[in-house]
Amino acid sequence: MERWLRPGPDAAGLAADPGRVHTEGRVVRALVEEARHHVAALVGTSPRQVIFTSGGTEAINAAVWGATRAAPGRPVVVAGVEHSAVRQSSLRLAPVVAWAVDDGGRVDPDALDESLRRQMAAGDPPALVHCQAANHEVGTLQPLAAVAAVCHRHGIPLHVDACMAMGHLPLAFDELGADLMSVSAHKCGGPPGAGALVVRRGRRFDPLLVGGEQERDRRAGLENVPGLLGFGAAADVLTRPGVLEAEAEAARRQRDDILATARAVDGVAAVGDPRHRLPHLVCLTVAGVEAEAVLLGLDQRGIAAHSGSSCSSESLEPSPVLEAMGVDAERSLRLSVGWSTTADDVAAFSQAFAPVVEGLRRLGA
Repeated sequence: MERWLRPGPDAAGLAADPGRVHTEGRVVRALVEEARHHVAALVGTSPRQVIFTSGGTEAINAAVWGATRAAPGRPVVVAGVEHSAVRQSSLRLAPVVAWAVDDGGRVDPDALDESLRRQMAAGDPPALVHCQAANHEVGTLQPLAAVAAVCHRHGIPLHVDACMAMGHLPLAFDELGADLMSVSAHKCGGPPGAGALVVRRGRRFDPLLVGGEQERDRRAGLENVPGLLGFGAAADVLTRPGVLEAEAEAARRQRDDILATARAVDGVAAVGDPRHRLPHLVCLTVAGVEAEAVLLGLDQRGIAAHSGSSCSSESLEPSPVLEAMGVDAERSLRLSVGWSTTADDVAAFSQAFAPVVEGLRRLGA
């Protein structure tokens, strides 16, 4: 499906401060609020619950900051498959209680229920529970409704990192009953540098960024107007009837074609939950060769892949996500498709993958 920006003010007009009362400021304010309306519709809440940020990382940090400030010294529950922004922001501000996952990267709501019971009995209830909507490396979907029910039963706030799911799966924040949700524009076809923290109605917390009264005094700083308008434009397209479903189905077909090509090579297997998974992403393990060599071979043939999340590209450490699942991180790679992926792109992978892997295996023999 095509993405586009609706014609609007010229670049000079977008430079106006939406917090000012002059005409230029009021025009930009109206455009920002229209974008907020579209984003709110896409995640299933009201516009007043959407706090614009510079991206998913800031939204996650703001969620952890606000929750831990409201309950100082209390622990935070984090599964090993959560994004580094979730793990690191939590470790910096609070004691962390680990939450195990199965070999598909999926959490167990019953295990969470038991852990919360013990913590409540010990007089040390968590300040926050994290549960991602979908994993950013292997595509596994989490049982969000069941997790939200457990958190609600114990009165513990729940934060959902929905950055990877937004624009690929339906989101219904109000129906889910979560307290906080982080989303990012670039994951759904919008521009980088824009995101949002969605906050349940009636929940108040200290803002991460202070020094101004933007976002109804919930996030200081002049808004990234072009980025937010792009975010709103992408959300507008995805909320039109049938668009999200059509894109997900197209991505699913392309992903399955990629998976079939990869599995035709001996020693290649898919990682992650085989049933509960994103439509557009697959993680593979390749026996006998290291992932970096495969990625470089594919790159030489014009195919961009990755061995982990985008935030681990400069790290020499194994992926914590794959380690938590018991997977050899050095022999795994991630492939994803998007709204701009074509049949020719998938065909190029099909033609390149087997020769790259088999050539590397011959070199290592």
